[in-house]
Amino acid sequence: METPEIKERIEYELKIIFDKGYAPYFLVVGDLLEFARKNGILTAIRGSVAGSMVTYLLGITNINPIEYKLPFERFLNPFRPSAPDIDMDFADNRRDEMIEYAKNKYGTENVAQIGTFGTMMARGAVRDVARALAYPYAVGDRISKMIPMGSQGMPQTLDHAMEIVPELREAYEREKDTKEIIDLAKKLEGSVRHISVHAAGVVIAPRPIYEYMPTQLDPKGGKIITQYDMYSAEDAGLLKFDFLGIRNLAILADAVRLVKKFYGVDIDISRIPLDDKKTFELLARGQTEGLFQLNGAGMTRYLKELKPTSIHDINAMVALYRPGPMETIPEYIKRKHNPRLVKYMDPRMKKFLAESYGLIVYQDDLLFCAIELAGYSWEEADKFRKAVGKKIPKEMAAQYQKFTQGIIQNGQTPEFAEKLWKLFEPFQAYGFNKAHAASYGKVAYQTAYMKAHYPVEYMAAILTAESGDVDKVAQIIDECKNMGIPVLPPDINESYGGFSCLPKNRENPISKSNKSDKIRFGFYTIKNLGTDISDAIIEERKQSGKFKSITGFLDCIKHKNLNKKSMESLIKSGAMDEWGDRGVLLANMEAMLEYNHENGKQNGAQTSLWGGATNVQAPEFRLQPGTDATQAEKLAWEKELLGLYISGHPLERLRDKLEKRTVNIKKIKEDKENNWGNGMPVTIGGIIDTARTVITKGNERMAFLKISDLTDAIEAVAFPRVFQESMDILASGKCIAFTGKVSNRNGEKSIIIEAVKEI
Repeated sequence: METPEIKERIEYELKIIFDKGYAPYFLVVGDLLEFARKNGILTAIRGSVAGSMVTYLLGITNINPIEYKLPFERFLNPFRPSAPDIDMDFADNRRDEMIEYAKNKYGTENVAQIGTFGTMMARGAVRDVARALAYPYAVGDRISKMIPMGSQGMPQTLDHAMEIVPELREAYEREKDTKEIIDLAKKLEGSVRHISVHAAGVVIAPRPIYEYMPTQLDPKGGKIITQYDMYSAEDAGLLKFDFLGIRNLAILADAVRLVKKFYGVDIDISRIPLDDKKTFELLARGQTEGLFQLNGAGMTRYLKELKPTSIHDINAMVALYRPGPMETIPEYIKRKHNPRLVKYMDPRMKKFLAESYGLIVYQDDLLFCAIELAGYSWEEADKFRKAVGKKIPKEMAAQYQKFTQGIIQNGQTPEFAEKLWKLFEPFQAYGFNKAHAASYGKVAYQTAYMKAHYPVEYMAAILTAESGDVDKVAQIIDECKNMGIPVLPPDINESYGGFSCLPKNRENPISKSNKSDKIRFGFYTIKNLGTDISDAIIEERKQSGKFKSITGFLDCIKHKNLNKKSMESLIKSGAMDEWGDRGVLLANMEAMLEYNHENGKQNGAQTSLWGGATNVQAPEFRLQPGTDATQAEKLAWEKELLGLYISGHPLERLRDKLEKRTVNIKKIKEDKENNWGNGMPVTIGGIIDTARTVITKGNERMAFLKISDLTDAIEAVAFPRVFQESMDILASGKCIAFTGKVSNRNGEKSIIIEAVKEI
């Protein structure tokens, strides 16, 4: 409904857009998103553009800026010299369709993805130099691992690494090879190493791109990309469009599709109610695994304390949960639950801090403080924002002076100005734009809504999307167990390509009266099976119904890829368990393949003289006796082919003992009280997931291990002495108990093993 406020806002925005000459840009973005909507491609828009009422009415954004109190000027104002940025997110499995549409609509030669230049970082430079000088792999690997990762968004440099890592400096000073490698790596550090494709950037021009800048073929994919990076492309006069693929949008779209397929419910995810009680209850319980922006131990703990009741709570958590602003979260929670604690440093601040209980939460709050309390214009506020974001000392000093003077001139004291400036400090590098938080918060809420209302469909969609990431799949399966959703191994008669939902009553399809309550592994997740033979099995089942026996399967599947490799994968993964024990089936595998091959030949030859088929019944295949597989063998095969244990766990026999211990891997990794900090001794049990042996400079062997228990997994290292004493048991698949010391390097914990035994 049009109001004077809305009309005034629209006219104000349109004048700036037209005066700046950006109307074509907005229309192109609107056209792209209209195509996405018509073709069922789920989208989201990030960033300050959500502060525009014009983009809301065009359908570019789906957040009402007046309702959320989002300023247009943060996105575009008369003084802004650079073009506005509209970041478009698409379901990652359909992003290429969007780029293809742009090429078809605006001209193949007029559209190109932006090139980006990878540079030699400290670790990579060391590895490249060591390889070029023909040193053994272990030499470069050892040095590079001593170099810590960068922090606060800044890359690590070799000079800085030598200052903060005594072992690296010592190796440089004492070892001739290390000195040679690092000296050369320093000369290469920061140099361009290769060109690749920008994750999101696309340019659209009125004429062929090569008239504005050089282009080339992508070294990996063959598509045309620019030889200018995104900054140079903009300097050349072209506008950059962001087409970013987001997996969570693909997950949401898949979950919505499954709900429509099973229950006939057509969910418009952009229009779901934002006050859904079930959704907020899910968050308050801490069931956040698999949600966008709201998962992880720290965020989950805060959500359980906060017990959110509005979308604004979610937006605030998205904005605050980052270094610096995070220290505000406990106070935000207290004020939410006790309104008497809400206070404002200055009554004028209530105008823009009422929703956040009087606390600074967003970067916009800093700007409003400067405008409302220090008399800044939007042009000055924009410069203030850039200075604060870049943290350049000289600019910050000038802004501090200007801000203090403005505060005093507008009726406050120098002490007030100093106190307020100190409040800004945590937000200086990590302050989150309010429109950005609202955009992310909405997607986060949508994922929580789907998980709360359609848990089986949502979790199945996540598992399918993450099927290439074994660790992530294991995490999600753990969450399914916590939610009471069984995840079953692959099945020859029930599996599809991806993970699928199963109904409570398996005799009837999923419906409103027979809802889904289980998830089944898909064929595509089975190692060595292949999509061709998987699709052939699914198609045959679709045409002729379920396979009634092993004979029926061997008679029906005539695909060239039904061979020893694929048959072994089907048997070992448990997909054929309904027809016999895995050990017995493996013992009969050669005979099964021979039967399939011979039967295929006979069927091809069984035609009458007149060309018609004859009904000759093939003999039934009979399994010969064999030895049943042990539980340990089944688990080993599942780990090998599915990436994780499905029908049990090697540590299950030790569950009681492990759960009685006061320490486990999860507690070590999520330790907030620093009970298991750097150098602290620990004794735990687990299974070795992976073991990688390397040769040290002294020509001794040591091992890097990944060890998991029933709670989590952690990296561990066995130095030469321990490795020499225990090399037989430091192998993948071994269950061990070990003592060692916690190592905490750059926030990542691992364990240095001091003693180990098999259990």
